[in-house]
Amino acid sequence: MLAKSEVGARPARLDRDRGLVEAAQRDPSRFDALYRKYLAQVYSYAYYELRDHHAAEDATERVFMQALAGLPRFEERVDEFIASRGVTATSGSASDMADISTFRVWLFRIARNVVANERRSDRRRLAAPLEDALGLSAPDDVAESVAAREAGSAAWRAVARLPEDRRRAVILRFVDEMGTAEIAAVLGRSEGAVRVLLHRALRSVAQDLRRQLS
Repeated sequence: MLAKSEVGARPARLDRDRGLVEAAQRDPSRFDALYRKYLAQVYSYAYYELRDHHAAEDATERVFMQALAGLPRFEERVDEFIASRGVTATSGSASDMADISTFRVWLFRIARNVVANERRSDRRRLAAPLEDALGLSAPDDVAESVAAREAGSAAWRAVARLPEDRRRAVILRFVDEMGTAEIAAVLGRSEGAVRVLLHRALRSVAQDLRRQLS
């Protein structure tokens, strides 16, 4: 059930997953629509964090199993996102509204916890080259030059060396294309803190690349 305070308070378009969530809460077999919608995003997040295809596949399946089990208890909380951004149903722009999807935030909180547990429980990772990861966010870039691919690989190697909180912020922003409000909700930080994380992460990556080129 959605929070009663939410009913009729704003257009349904504020949470683009509302219809799918309600259908799956009524009939768990309809969870498949949410699974198919977010499978690639969750897998991409897990792969960039774990850097191993098999580990990412296992983590992804655990994320969706936990989401399916917890879906009856899920409650939409869109108003928190609106308040955090100073957006209202009447004054918010289309891009502001499109950024809000509380089911996705909830799902990625589960993903964050599953991946963190995986990293703690098994430190013996295969060092899969980050070159492979480039295709996850840009599958059509097969015509890129060797030089461009090498530059991209170097950048993602630099991202992999970032502290955990900065690395996660970068992945959520540039791989899963989340806005700062969603990232803040997933990481349990303020939007201001997320902006600082991203700024410092990108500055660190730039400095790392300069050292590699010098």
